Amino acid sequence: MDITDKQIIFLRKSCHHIKPIVTVGNAGLTENVMSEIELALNHHELVKMKLNGDSNERKIMVAKIVAETGAVVVQTIGHTASFYREADKPVIKLPKI
Repeated sequence: MDITDKQIIFLRKSCHHIKPIVTVGNAGLTENVMSEIELALNHHELVKMKLNGDSNERKIMVAKIVAETGAVVVQTIGHTASFYREADKPVIKLPKI
């Protein structure tokens, strides 16, 4: 999914007020966690997550989430990462290019 810088800025502003929906614990990205991420993206489109682990582990988790879900990374700050994936019936209206 291609997304412009303007749309990323819009999504960053939108995700600022939401609370993390999914927390990835010490077990990492298990099958159950990935299914919860899929459900959250299908339902909310814009999802904030808490990722445990050191910096390198978090980068690997973010890359795996993007690869397996087709989502776009909106931003990562510390242990928190936000992802966006357009739903079949989009709720969030992204600004035009």
